[in-house]
Amino acid sequence: MTDTVTDRFLRYVVIDTQSDPTSSTQPSTEKQKNLGRVLVEDLLAIGLADAHLDEHGYVYATIPSNVDKPVPVICFCSHMDTAPDFTGTNVKPQIVRNYNGGDIQLPGDPQQIIRVSDNPELGNQIGNDIITSDGTTLLGADDKAGLAEIVTAAQFLLDNPDIKHGTIKLLFTTDEEIGRGVDKVDLAKLGAAFAYTMDGETAGHVEDETFSADGVEISIQGVAIHPGFAKDKMENAIKIAGAIIDRLPKDTAPETTAGRDGFVHPTGVTGSMEKASLGFIIRDFNDEGLTTKEVVLEAIVKDVMAGYPGSTYTFKVKQQYRNMKTILDQHPEIVDYAMEAVRRAGMTPVRGSIRGGTDGSRLSFMGLPCANIFAGGHAFHSPLEWVSSQDMEKAVKTIVELSKIWAERA
Repeated sequence: MTDTVTDRFLRYVVIDTQSDPTSSTQPSTEKQKNLGRVLVEDLLAIGLADAHLDEHGYVYATIPSNVDKPVPVICFCSHMDTAPDFTGTNVKPQIVRNYNGGDIQLPGDPQQIIRVSDNPELGNQIGNDIITSDGTTLLGADDKAGLAEIVTAAQFLLDNPDIKHGTIKLLFTTDEEIGRGVDKVDLAKLGAAFAYTMDGETAGHVEDETFSADGVEISIQGVAIHPGFAKDKMENAIKIAGAIIDRLPKDTAPETTAGRDGFVHPTGVTGSMEKASLGFIIRDFNDEGLTTKEVVLEAIVKDVMAGYPGSTYTFKVKQQYRNMKTILDQHPEIVDYAMEAVRRAGMTPVRGSIRGGTDGSRLSFMGLPCANIFAGGHAFHSPLEWVSSQDMEKAVKTIVELSKIWAERA
C-alpha cells in the first residue's frame, strides 16, 4: 500500500534529530543520520536508485527526466534536524481528526494549549486533521513536513509517468536549525540550476526574501581583585555585561518588532568577575540596517566601558547569511512558477518574506538560487507546533505542479 504524506510524517517525527550548536562535528549530532537512513530506504523503495547518505549526513537523490527536451534541473530541499530550543526526544504525535474549531489542549501537559487567538490559521482548518505533539516535546513539522511532502511527491511522479517533468534533484540537509545546513553540500554533485526549500508555514505562501543576519561576540576583560580589598579597584566583568544588556534599546528587540523591522537579540551571556562574554544576533532585511544596529550596539558598549577605565573589550561581527531576494530578483521565473503551481494546486498564492533564514538563503549566494515554499507547519520550535494533513497534501500537489510547469515552459 502506498504511504500517504501523513503516514510518512508520523514515521519521521518520532525519530529524534535535534541539532546541537555546541558541537563542532558535521552533522552536529550523529542521530540525525538515523532519519537520513530511513529516508534513503524510502527513496530506494519508490525507485530512486541513486539515493544515498553521505558522510556529512546529507541525503541526495534524483528523479530522472521523462521528456526528450532540455529542462532546467530543479531541486527540492528540506532539513532533517529539529531545533535545539525545545526537546525533540520521545515525540508522541496526536491527531485531532475532523477538527471542529476551538482551542486544542495537549494531553501530555494540559497547561499547553494551542489557542485560536494565537493561531488564527486554525480558522481555515475546520474539518481537517490537525497533528500536534502531546505537549511535552516539539512536533518536528519544521521540517519533517517538508521531508514527507517531497518523498510523497516523488512517489506520485514515479507512479504517474504520464506527468512530464525534467530531472529533479532531492536534497535533505542536517543542522539547518543551527545555521550550518549547507556547510558541506556538494553543489557539483547535486547538479541543480534552481531550487526550492519546503520549509515555510501557511498553505499557499511562497517566500523570496529572508532576513540578512550577523552574529556579534563581545568579550569583556574586567579587573579582578579580592572583594575585601576591592574599593576603587575592582571592575566586575559580570556587572559590565549586565549594564550593556540593560542599555539595549527596547524598540529593537524581537519581542517588540514585527513586519519589516529588524532586531538586536542577546542569545547568551557567560562570565566571571574577571571576564565575560556576550553573544548577539542582529537581523534586518538589508545590509544598511544591520550596520546601523551594529554601530548602535558598539556605541552602547563604548559608553558603558567609559565608566570602567581599567577594563577592555573586543567586538567581533561575523556574517551569518544574507537576504536571498538579491539573487532571486535576477531569476524571477523561480518565484513566478511557484506562484502558478500554488494556483494550480487550488490555493490563492501569497508572496512574502521570512523573519528568519532558510538553507535557501545560503544556497542562493553559493550559486543555487532558491525560494521557499510552504510546508504547512505552525508555531515552530515549541510544544504548541502543529500541522494539518490536508495542508501537507496541498504541498505535495504544489511540488507536482511545479515540476510540470518547469517542463512546460522549457
